Amino acid sequence: MAAQILVVEDNAANLQLMLYVLRAFGHVPTPATDGRSGLHAAQGGGFDLILCDVLMPGLDGYEFARRYKSEGVGRKAPLVAVTALAMVGDRESLLAAGFDGYIAKPIDPEHFVTQIEAFLPEALHADNGQDPRR
Repeated sequence: MAAQILVVEDNAANLQLMLYVLRAFGHVPTPATDGRSGLHAAQGGGFDLILCDVLMPGLDGYEFARRYKSEGVGRKAPLVAVTALAMVGDRESLLAAGFDGYIAKPIDPEHFVTQIEAFLPEALHADNGQDPRR
């Protein structure tokens, strides 16, 4: 079964890479190129996971997380930061801001799906006969 994944990323190259890898493993990604459109899509629900860049103009990832987590309606999909922030304490700051997890950029296409699937129920893991760790 495929996971419905919202990918909020303002860098076109990073967005295309994540979409490509997710599709290659049978998931159904929905792109959002900024925080506002991503938040609007997230509020519509239906996602199993939300991947969100942190450093975006306008509505950044911290504000995205605050607004998304403060809504009281419906089930919340796990929210995972995908970011180049790698200083000491950044991971802890992101988790304190409301993110459920953290994946460092640049993403490693060989391990990306395994990393994101840690936040999905096993029934939604890749089911195309490929091992994402290869």
